[in-house]
Formats: sequence, structure tokens, C-alpha cells
Amino acid sequence: MKKHEPKKTAKKGLFRIVFSRSGIMLLLILMQIGVFTITTSRLQAYSTAISGIMLCMRVIVIIYVINSEGNPAFKMTWILCIITFPVVGTLFYIYVKLQVGTRFLKHRLSTLKTEMSQYMVQDKDIVDALWASRSANARLSHYLSNQLNFPTYRNTQVRYFPLGEDKFRCLLAELKKARKFIFMEYFIVEEGYMLDQILEILIQKVREGVEVRFMYDGMCAISMLPYDYPEKLKHYGIQCKMANAVKPFLSTTQNNRDHRKICVIDGKTAFTGGINIGDEYINRKERFGHWKDTAIMVKGDAVQSFTMMFLEMWNVDERYSENYHRYLTPKRRELHREYGYIIPYADSPYDDENVGEEVYFHILNHARKYVHIMTPYLILDNEMITTLTRVAKSGVEVSIIMPHIPDKWYAFAVAKTYYKELIEGGVRIYEYEPGFVHAKVFVADDDTASVGTINLDYRSLYLHFECGAFIYNNSEIDRIERDFQETLEKCHKVTLMEVKNRSLLTKIVGQVLKLVAPLM
Repeated sequence: MKKHEPKKTAKKGLFRIVFSRSGIMLLLILMQIGVFTITTSRLQAYSTAISGIMLCMRVIVIIYVINSEGNPAFKMTWILCIITFPVVGTLFYIYVKLQVGTRFLKHRLSTLKTEMSQYMVQDKDIVDALWASRSANARLSHYLSNQLNFPTYRNTQVRYFPLGEDKFRCLLAELKKARKFIFMEYFIVEEGYMLDQILEILIQKVREGVEVRFMYDGMCAISMLPYDYPEKLKHYGIQCKMANAVKPFLSTTQNNRDHRKICVIDGKTAFTGGINIGDEYINRKERFGHWKDTAIMVKGDAVQSFTMMFLEMWNVDERYSENYHRYLTPKRRELHREYGYIIPYADSPYDDENVGEEVYFHILNHARKYVHIMTPYLILDNEMITTLTRVAKSGVEVSIIMPHIPDKWYAFAVAKTYYKELIEGGVRIYEYEPGFVHAKVFVADDDTASVGTINLDYRSLYLHFECGAFIYNNSEIDRIERDFQETLEKCHKVTLMEVKNRSLLTKIVGQVLKLVAPLM
């Protein structure tokens, strides 16, 4: 394994991107877009008849968009695109709707969910107990279980990690305990100290006869890992693949990234949260000041849901039938009431359910004292803005911690366009002065929390594959709230005066970019 300096500053890999295989594929995709744009533009100028046909098509498409199901913000963006670029926008919308790959993926995911449904059956006694404890959470349980096959569990320990360094140390220790299998699924995997330490253990575990599967999002091949990296790991006996690999064809499926972070060990232990595999996540490499991130470890019955989430994504492009029985979690017989309830859940852009947003709405709508939120991005639809401000106006304290040093200037510019409306509606907004907040945490009323991968932006809530855990009546929720308060001490509160005094350029850039916010 490579040796690395204790701490280093990130460097851009533009040269590597441009001249890599991934760079060539991106160039081919851009060429396809260019050919598509030029061809459609010239068609419009070819004759009056074609112009008339295009006008009729444009009107029909706009009517279809308005009457279609879905978030109004996406409709508005499409209509703006069609009006601004009449020919290109119209034909591109038709092209998107005719995507065969999208329909295939949706059908495949539906088939896998049906296959796994027998392993995701809800224990009725748990639901009955939840009804007696809090009926609102029982209704959420009913929705997640009956609609999406995500059961509610008891007998599950939860451990919260307030920093990536804390999670990393524990992850290494748990990986070393593996005896049967290790499943790892991450959005970002980057070469460095963190990956080297993990690989060292994985390679040793393979030698001991442990089954190891390692999966990461295909976007990593653009600038972080060689395109043939899965073959390198297979050489060590590690089963490895890219989820949704980048290919040289223009396809809307490329917009649906695997943003999940899951590690399952022997069906007994699971990790999730915001922490990827990269040195910045454990503050060994500095990119945007201090990196504030969070994660949880669960041990017990609820691990089975994380196992099934992983196997669903792994088998999307597999032709063989998975032997799910090999990976089932042994259930505990005795009841541990002190562990409360936990619902691991996943979100998919292909199931017509906005699971992550629904969980967040549930926490907001049923809070009685406070809702505390940490998120790296704040790009909201109208329903989320309305809910946040309505809850704040009803007397519930709603506080949001955002980064002070952003990783994406354009996303931060858009986020600031929401500050005024939120603050005027009673929402308190803070910025983490030491650096960047990458945590995705909701905590409310000392008894409810959600920790996972889901940001408060359109991409997480509508376009990506995500996951998280809804936690109720578990003592670890106290640690989550305590971490929020300790993080708050390192923040400054954003005032209405500060928002109004932003430069004119910042305001203009934010407002313009807000037009395409659903794509960010």
C-alpha cells in the first residue's frame, strides 16, 4: 500500500480527466449533444413547413408537460427550456421520454423488489407496539412497509459518529471482525490513505475466505479512479463493479447516480451516513476547511434492510438469481425496549415515491418543540419551503446548519436565494465557520432522528439513489442532538441584514441559476 502524508491539500486532476478513457467518453457524449443541437437547429431553418410542424410539436409537448405527474419545479424548468430553445428543447424532451434504458431499469428494479419482498416482511407486533407509543410514527411505518417494503425494527443498537475520523476507526475495527461477507457501496471512492487502509483489510479477509463485494458510483472513473479499477480489485479476489458506469451514449440514466453509502458486515453490522471513501472525509486532506460529516452504525435486526438495499443495487445488471438466504440477519429472541425503533429506508428515482422527502416532511410536521437540521446544500422545492416556514411559524424551533466554505460555489449561490424567505418565515440559518458541513441529519424533540445520505436538494430528493435510517426512542438520539449543539457553537447565525447586503452580482447569479435549480 502507498504511504501518504498525514495531511495534504487537494489537487485538481483536470489533465488526467481530459486524457483518460473517461475523458474520451465525455467528449463523445458532448459530440452527440452538439450534433443533436446543430441538426435540430438547421431543421427549423430548412422550410416553413418544418417550422410549422415544430411549432405544433412544441405546443403539444408543453401541454403534455403541464398535465404530466411530477414536481412543478421540474415542469417549469422543462417549459423554460422549450420556450428558450424551441427546437432543441422540444426534441430533447421527446428523446428523454422515449429512453428505453430508463424503462428497462425501472422494470428491473421492480422485479428485484418483488424478489426480495419475502425478506422484508413487517413484524405485526412491532407495529402494534409503535401504535401504542406514537401513532404518527406508526403511520410512517405503514407507508414505508406497505408501499416500499421497508419494515420497522426493534432490537437494534445504534451508534452515532459526529466526525468521519470516528466512523473510520470503528469501520476498520468492524471490518477486521468479518467472518462471512462484507458488502460496501459508496458514491465516492478516491485513492489515498483511507482507501489503502480499507483495502488492506479487505484483501486479508479474502485470503481468510470472506466474501467481499465492493461497489462505487461510475462517476468516480472520471477523475478519481482508473476505469479498469474493478479489474484491479478482482485480481485480489474482491468482487467489484461500478454502479451506473459512464458510457459514451447520451442517456438520462446517467443523471441518476448511486449516492448511497452502505457497509454491511456478516449481516450483523451496518454503516450509513454522509461519509464516502476519501481522505477529506476523515480530515486527512484539506479541501474546504474542516470537513464536518456524520454516520451511524447499527447492530441487530435492522441490518437486514441494509443488506437487501445493497443486493438490490448489485443485481441491477446481473443475470443470475441471488441466493438471499445466505445473507439474512439472525433475529434476536429477547426484546430490548431501550433500543426503540429504527426504519432503514432507501430512495430510488424509479419508484415514483419521494421517500427521503416524505421522511423529512414527517419529522417536520410532527415536531412539537424543535427540528434541527444539518445539510450541505439547500436547493428547495416550494413544498419544502412551505413546510419549513409553516412549522417555524407554528412555534417549533427550526434551525439549519449550512457550510460556510462551500464545495460548489454555484449550489451555494442558489442556496442563499432561499435565505430571505426562510429567515422571514422564522427559520434560523447558521453557517459552520471552520469549513464544510457534509452531514445529512434531522433531529427533533429529543426522541426522533434521521441520519443518512439525503441532502436537501433536488438531486438527492428526486434524482439519486439514496438511503437513510429513521430512528425513534433510542438513547443515541441524545448524542445526535448534543453534536448539533456543539456544532452550533462553531457557527454564526445568518441575519436578514446580512442577506440583504449581499453583492448585486451574487444576487443576480443566484437568481439566474435558480431557474435550473432542479438540475443541481
